[in-house]
Amino acid sequence: QVQLVESGGGLVQAGGSLRLSCAASGRTFSSYRMGWFRQAPGKEREIVASISWSGGSTYYADAVKGRFTISRDSAKDTMYLQMNSLKPDDTAVYYCNAVPPPPNSWGQGTQVTVSS
Repeated sequence: QVQLVESGGGLVQAGGSLRLSCAASGRTFSSYRMGWFRQAPGKEREIVASISWSGGSTYYADAVKGRFTISRDSAKDTMYLQMNSLKPDDTAVYYCNAVPPPPNSWGQGTQVTVSS
């Protein structure tokens, strides 16, 4: 069973940047479409961006289009989310997972807090 570990979150001022990383262990996720999800307090978890196994196809939610960039390094079994021009509305716990996510497969996530 693959385990996913997210890192790179933190506290940043509005307009700042962060780069999130997602590392896999236990089993490779290189053949799966992968995505970044986020859950803000009191809200449902939502998909932010996703990327095909080859990296050739990406998807972005309208709220982050033009500001976030998803990428992956299959050789390292690692996925990234570069987040620029952060807004307070981006405050959430960010998770990585396969798309669609298997049941009971969520990791701990990484907290991103954007101050105004």
